[in-house]
Amino acid sequence: MAGPINGHAQLSVVVPSHIRVDLLRPCLASVERFAPPRTELIVVDDGSPGGIVSRTALEFTGVKVIRHARARGFCASANAGIDAATAPIVELLNDDAEVTEGWADAALRWFDDERVAAVAPLVLQNDPSRRSMGLPPLIDTAGDEYDRGGFARKRGRGEEYGDRFACGSVFGASACAAFYRRDAVIRAGAFPEHFKAYFEDVDLSFRLRRLGHEIVHEPSAVVWHRVSSSYGRRPSRRLIEQQSCNEERVYWRNIRGLDRLRCLPRHTGVLAGKALKRFQDGTLLPWLLGRVRALAG
Repeated sequence: MAGPINGHAQLSVVVPSHIRVDLLRPCLASVERFAPPRTELIVVDDGSPGGIVSRTALEFTGVKVIRHARARGFCASANAGIDAATAPIVELLNDDAEVTEGWADAALRWFDDERVAAVAPLVLQNDPSRRSMGLPPLIDTAGDEYDRGGFARKRGRGEEYGDRFACGSVFGASACAAFYRRDAVIRAGAFPEHFKAYFEDVDLSFRLRRLGHEIVHEPSAVVWHRVSSSYGRRPSRRLIEQQSCNEERVYWRNIRGLDRLRCLPRHTGVLAGKALKRFQDGTLLPWLLGRVRALAG
């Protein structure tokens, strides 16, 4: 990876990380291998025990490290990395993601259009078991969609990789691997740090759109993602509560005025359906606590 020339980077890749250095190493190695010239790499150590994330990041030449003395969450770490970035375009990259050849060049072309504030790459599920069986990968996300009844979804999630999702406009970009125009993110107020993590990218997409920007999907910018590696496939009750709270926050922060009045019956139906599902899987209480927290402010 070629670093910034005379301090002028064209792309800053920001990787927030808390503890999973086993994932962080291949993530950074992929960026080092495939990043275009004039790319800076920033790792935000979100309070890792003994600074293990910082030490791991410094194994790679030219990496800038920002360390939080205590864990502050994804949003605070992402904001710290964006604030430290020197390039006009920033990619946020989860530490359990790996980039591929040409991924950045394909996305960066979109930013020639000043209206574009974010680019959603094609994120594929990095599932070694499917690879070992010779099966095609599954899509993690081809950009985000938002239903004004109060829920977000990842386009194509769980579908086999194919060419169904062409480049073009989408509602939002998943922050696991999204490219952003740095000054637009700052004007929009960056990520809401009280969210800590989850649905923060949906909230930011609303605010970027209110500023008149566009968000697009670029299928030739391919990123591999080890889905749920950070927290596991069976989230804790605390995590369910946090996700529920943030999902509800997004609705009340962004669906406004007459639009809220029109959408409220649908939102009520969405909540009823989600509550039934949570009751069936035994997670109704933390889900309800999250919704109450959101309404309480």
